[in-house]
Amino acid sequence: MNPNWLLKHFDEISEAPDAVPRLREFILDLAVRGKLVEQDPQDELESDLLKHIGEESAEVPFDLPAKWISAKVGRLLSMNYGKALPASDRCAEGRVPVFGSNGVVGYCETALTDEPAIIIGRKGSAGALNLCEGPSWTTDVAYYLIPPNFFNVHFLLIVLQTLDLGGLGKGVKPGLSRSEAHQLPVVVPPLAEQHRIVAKVDELMALCDELEVTQAKREKRRHRLVASTLHGLNNGDASPDSDSSSATFEENARFYFNHLPRLTTRPEHIQQLRQTILNLAVRGKLVPQNPKDEPASALIERIRQERLGTVKEYRIRSERQLNGRGKASAPFALPHGWSWTRFPDLGTFGRGKSKHRPRNDASLFEGGTHLFVQTGDVARSRGVIETFTDKYNDIGLAQSAKWPKGTLCITIAANIADSGILSFDACFPDSVVGFIPAPIFPNSRYFEYFIRTVKAGLLEYAPSTAQKNINIGILNEVLIPLPPLAEQHRIVARVDELMALCGELESQISNTTATRRQLLEATLQDALSALHEHHYPT
Repeated sequence: MNPNWLLKHFDEISEAPDAVPRLREFILDLAVRGKLVEQDPQDELESDLLKHIGEESAEVPFDLPAKWISAKVGRLLSMNYGKALPASDRCAEGRVPVFGSNGVVGYCETALTDEPAIIIGRKGSAGALNLCEGPSWTTDVAYYLIPPNFFNVHFLLIVLQTLDLGGLGKGVKPGLSRSEAHQLPVVVPPLAEQHRIVAKVDELMALCDELEVTQAKREKRRHRLVASTLHGLNNGDASPDSDSSSATFEENARFYFNHLPRLTTRPEHIQQLRQTILNLAVRGKLVPQNPKDEPASALIERIRQERLGTVKEYRIRSERQLNGRGKASAPFALPHGWSWTRFPDLGTFGRGKSKHRPRNDASLFEGGTHLFVQTGDVARSRGVIETFTDKYNDIGLAQSAKWPKGTLCITIAANIADSGILSFDACFPDSVVGFIPAPIFPNSRYFEYFIRTVKAGLLEYAPSTAQKNINIGILNEVLIPLPPLAEQHRIVARVDELMALCGELESQISNTTATRRQLLEATLQDALSALHEHHYPT
């Protein structure tokens, strides 16, 4: 492999996940196979090396070049335990760096070794590698390794990087075992070739650095473009009566949707798009308004009249609050025909019940038939709750309450403001709030979509405790932008359509990612095959 090869193929593989890290790994792999530089028949192994290994060698999963040998780590190298150094003997700066398991943790005046050393993490960052070319002190959470004279210290570092020492430190007892590391095979080329390999690796790694910077700049530009466009869509309603604002919004929307496949290249882009769609939906920016639609205010009045006899005083008080400070604190201007309202004004709204303690008492569940939903079921519902945690028996049901299919569930503990609509009758605890819309509404879909748009804001109400929670009083005060009923139908239909599109884009991204990863590996394998044919890079 050479720089020209990297430059030639980088554009076709650079979109693969972790393309540059994979290239770095591939370069190191070629280095220890003898595929980076030409072998010189005049090179000879160091005589001291042959004394170390005798006739014992170690198997490696590839053919070794002529005059290369392989042996187990323990046969060639000595991994020395570090030594504890009291904090009182350390300082912020000094002559000798003090190494922990993954880098310098301070300085001291006395060296544990004056020779170049490779420090290998033993505990904490097990298998992490660091190189110190001067005096150093290694603490007792690491090993230090002084290269023998038949190893170039930089080449030895390359060899150790290919051994996956970190994998050895993830067993039942985390921490790198020296006895296990000693069983791993290492390769040793002639010293002169080691120097040439190190120089070539340095050259290719420098190019990888440049490619990484280029890739990062490209991704930053793409992210900035996505963020800017979505920000324009989300905030295009700042002055709804302004022609210029409307034109800018239309321009942003047209640009984004015309370039959707190119802009949405990562899962986080789809997540941002989903949120933008919902934000536009609840601001009246997703479908056109029809002046002939019955206004939302008339809809709210009809609901109020239907319920006036049973909750008259509460409703009057709620209306008065909304007309006062509620409207004053409305977060954005509404389209014509829309109204601000609250959950209690639109249907049945209250917490679930689970009075018995402890809540996991087996007597509540033995032989149960009544489905019981927890916050986790709501959190993973993706809008429709199709799982349940357990089943209450009649005893469990008696201390709880059953909510009907179609109820909107909103969590107020653990996962704040996760939401989903029950696809079956179910009970749930008081960590979940239920909303049953008035009969005039066909379902809870619009309200579930709305809750997703305010989730981040509700999280701000959660106290800074180990388990986040809010109370139902906060949800009672949440202002809901209510469109005319006919427009609600159009909004839900459009959101459903666009969410399905998002799902398709997610699948495309997943498939494209897999294809790019396959292309990366195929390209690298082609390079390896070519090197096998020529024995060294040209």
